[in-house]
Amino acid sequence: MTGPPPAHPDTGHEDEDDADVITQSLDEPELFAGLYDRHAPDIHRYAARRLGEGAADDITAETFLIAFRTRDRYDTAHRLARPWLYGIAANLIGKHRRTEVRALKALARTGHDPVAASWSDRSDDRLAVQAPLAGALASLSPGDRHVLLLVAWADLGYQEVADALRIPLGTVRSRLNRARRKVREALSTDPSFTSALDTWSPPLSGPSSQSRS
Repeated sequence: MTGPPPAHPDTGHEDEDDADVITQSLDEPELFAGLYDRHAPDIHRYAARRLGEGAADDITAETFLIAFRTRDRYDTAHRLARPWLYGIAANLIGKHRRTEVRALKALARTGHDPVAASWSDRSDDRLAVQAPLAGALASLSPGDRHVLLLVAWADLGYQEVADALRIPLGTVRSRLNRARRKVREALSTDPSFTSALDTWSPPLSGPSSQSRS
């Protein structure tokens, strides 16, 4: 695989929510492909921005393998599976934290690193390819970096991050505030960085912040 996972053929279940697909896949495993179709490109994109394209292929594949094997334990009160999948991916990415920090420090030191190419897939990522931000991200604790980047790069809301990482909502808020403060302090010499950082907050509306039934 050299890029985001391709879509599977039409499964005929586009109108069902994730919880229904997961439940039905217990009896009809092939239906789990619908969950893959819906979420694999986003998981791959997020992993690529954290670790680069090569690692993203493995992270995405393993994320969905784990999800498939543990789907019988999925809490169907959560109708959207995004937080669950991002949580699995974040745990796998965490196992590569030395690689991630090494890449961030290299980018901060030299202004160039292959991982940076994966950060430029959206126009609002111009900030992310700058060396000062890489250095600031490298200085964060793994937990703070997970929270900040799940908000900034995965567009998850507070509760979704809490669900993904299995931590209290208050912990999400404190980690995010601490991470944003540390990054802002590290980038305080350039107002353009700190003003852009203000946009790195959980969305107030849209799919990521909708409450679950």
